[in-house]
Amino acid sequence: MSDLALTLARIQFGFTISFHIIFPAITIGLASYLAVLEARWLMTKQSVYLDLYHFWIKVFSLCFGMGVVSGLVMAYQFGTNWAGFSNVAGGVTGPLLAYEVLTAFFLEAGFLGVMLFGWNKVGPGLHFLSTLMVAVGTLISATWILASNSWMQTPQGFELIAGKVVPVDWWQIIFNPSFPYRLMHMVIGAYLATALLVVATAAWHLLKQRDHASIRKMLSMGLWLILLIAPFQAFIGDMHGLNTLKYQPAKIAAIEAHWENKGNEPTPLILFAWPDMQQEKNHFVLEIPVLGSLILRHSLTEQIPALKQFAPQDRPNATIIFWTFRVMVALGLLMILLAFSSVWLRLKQQLYQQPLFLKFAVAMGPAGIIAILAGWFTTEIGRQPWVVYGVLRTAEAVTPHPASEVALTLGLFVIIYLLVFGMGTRFMLRLLKAGPSTGEALHGDAISPQLDHATAFTLAPEFHPETKTPASAQSAKHQAGTQADDQSKDQ
Repeated sequence: MSDLALTLARIQFGFTISFHIIFPAITIGLASYLAVLEARWLMTKQSVYLDLYHFWIKVFSLCFGMGVVSGLVMAYQFGTNWAGFSNVAGGVTGPLLAYEVLTAFFLEAGFLGVMLFGWNKVGPGLHFLSTLMVAVGTLISATWILASNSWMQTPQGFELIAGKVVPVDWWQIIFNPSFPYRLMHMVIGAYLATALLVVATAAWHLLKQRDHASIRKMLSMGLWLILLIAPFQAFIGDMHGLNTLKYQPAKIAAIEAHWENKGNEPTPLILFAWPDMQQEKNHFVLEIPVLGSLILRHSLTEQIPALKQFAPQDRPNATIIFWTFRVMVALGLLMILLAFSSVWLRLKQQLYQQPLFLKFAVAMGPAGIIAILAGWFTTEIGRQPWVVYGVLRTAEAVTPHPASEVALTLGLFVIIYLLVFGMGTRFMLRLLKAGPSTGEALHGDAISPQLDHATAFTLAPEFHPETKTPASAQSAKHQAGTQADDQSKDQ
């Protein structure tokens, strides 16, 4: 197979998986967010949580559907474009993906129907259980997918027999050396991406002078979550980096664009450079002495491996992953800045009125998704030239299609994906622009915790198990009441 065909096959898989990773990441975060919202509503009977639940479940449903579609397309490519990988490593990756379907997808699909359509058919306890099971299902799904990917990064628990991977210890396969760090890093990344989306939506509405309880609650909850987990994500990232240095030293050398060690000098941290893979050097270098050793070795004297210690054909593309890694880190630092800025504004009681902060929050809306993609590119491109690290090279895993055929399918994927998922994303943005439906005033979240069961249920347009009134009629009444309130405010 030509180098061009291999490159096109890699681009095609990278393109499809990039689309796929966006939507499951949002569903992982939103599923847990919906579970928290419903739990808070059951505990407090404050209608603001129910308003937010009914708003975000629409976004969740849309992302769930797009995630399923994009995942099916990606899975087919294991057979069409990567037959060598399926033939050699299918004994491990096949069962892991099957376990994901049997344990996670069936759990999500089974309870998703109750979650979406069971409001006036089951009691609040069973409905909350359904929401909780969907949230658990998304986390189980992430666990199996990350177990499979982590095994490809740090393979163990197998034997090579007749050129094929044969599993001998499933415990070692699943709980391989990089699995805990990758799982935590990905799940926290999904929560951050979701929290930033929630915060950006609330900030946008506040900038548009749509200031009511639901919007404020969205902003507040999202910022508290970012404050809690963004610094922890940095800690997990540091542990992940140390693990990668141990098991994939060439990847770390490429991420740092570190070509060679000079005597016993500690490794500097290169802030800015343009790595040149052909000339084996960096252009336009800006570096800080010793800091590389301090961050990567937690030492002031120890060096990290250099790219020139590895054969040219075994080096990842430093030009790409040097920058993708720095994009991820820079966005992570901005997330921490956003979180701590919110604390300062809370203390000054200006969290909901500070326009510069709200604009910053809106701008950070896509930061979580971009950081996930940047981190994923760093991980996957940094593994090259291996598809199963140290076991199977990418060139040996690809199906030997002509470059013209791969180019044709890649072009079709680009057109269809941009059309289908472009429309889906546009619809999602319209939902976010509409905002949560609520008839409550600025302090509407102060509803009495002793609010009775039946009255609380009727606060949401779709939730009328007590009255048995058709949802459409209740929705019309709810909208009419809201319009009347708006008219009275204008007067």
